[in-house]
Amino acid sequence: MTDTDYLDQAEALLRAIELACDRINDSSDADIDNQRVGGMITLTFANRSQIIINLQKPLQEVWMAARAGGFHYRLEGARWVDTKGQGEFFDHLSRYASEQSGLPLVFSS
Repeated sequence: MTDTDYLDQAEALLRAIELACDRINDSSDADIDNQRVGGMITLTFANRSQIIINLQKPLQEVWMAARAGGFHYRLEGARWVDTKGQGEFFDHLSRYASEQSGLPLVFSS
């Protein structure tokens, strides 16, 4: 994959996260504050816990840090997949955001 392809796909992922936060905030009692600075989004929940999603351009990966730990994802086809074979990005984000917020939250592309 070229660097341009990676950046296009990674930017689409970040936009999807921002849109999902807006949708979740509009349709539920969740109060997710999402702040984007360049290639990094910080999701802050009402209890002040955070999830940080960060682009790692040299490796062509996306990293996520949550209470559950740190995770690396690489694009395979149309999906961002955990580099250790442990699942898909949006499934993980939904799980960890639900755990940290105490609400059932669903993120999707």
